[in-house]
Amino acid sequence: MNTRYKITRLNEQEEPMLTLEDLQQFFSTQSDFTYEDAFVSRNQEGVEMRIKGDFFMWHVDQVKVPFRFFDGELYVAISHPVIEEKMKEIAAALDAVYVEG
Repeated sequence: MNTRYKITRLNEQEEPMLTLEDLQQFFSTQSDFTYEDAFVSRNQEGVEMRIKGDFFMWHVDQVKVPFRFFDGELYVAISHPVIEEKMKEIAAALDAVYVEG
């Protein structure tokens, strides 16, 4: 089972303060990421699931890993150590922290 983490940076009132614009600017400098306004997944039977939102898709080998921006925080499901390492790199670059949740 995947563990969900969020990357967050809080203001003095303990409120999340990452913005979509902050993240778009940051990820525009990352050649292995693209922005998508929806996450699309297909199962083996061809059934498609589409989730609207703000997604920064990490392209690693033949896989896309979604990092989703929502309410001032960036969420990712950790299913492999390489994803955890990328999450830590992003948090450090954004001067943010990562917590389970």
